[in-house]
Amino acid sequence: MHGVARIFFLSSLFFGLAGLVLGNVMAATQDHGQLPTHAHTMVIGWVSFALFGLFYHQFPAAASGLLAKVHVAVAEASLSVLLVGLFIHYGGNDAIEPLLGVAAIVYALSFALFAFIAARAVCA
Repeated sequence: MHGVARIFFLSSLFFGLAGLVLGNVMAATQDHGQLPTHAHTMVIGWVSFALFGLFYHQFPAAASGLLAKVHVAVAEASLSVLLVGLFIHYGGNDAIEPLLGVAAIVYALSFALFAFIAARAVCA
């Protein structure tokens, strides 16, 4: 596994472990206030990023293009901001909500870019 595929897959392992740690901390403390952060970490960070990595591994031509590089950069950055923002928000700071909105929109745009890349690759 190389390039974009490798970056996404290794990132998925990091986010999966981070999500598991957060889940275990919530269980141990009986404080489930960060459940939305945990869920976003696991579903987007672990599952989606692993699937992105596997897709790009299976379709190396799609992974070699500029759009794939843009996808990985934007997805990684926006998810990182989103997760930190969610942690801050569910920690009690509502002032972070505008940043959360921007991060969510930017991640959605990165997913739309992936949908374009994937559709083009599987329909070619």
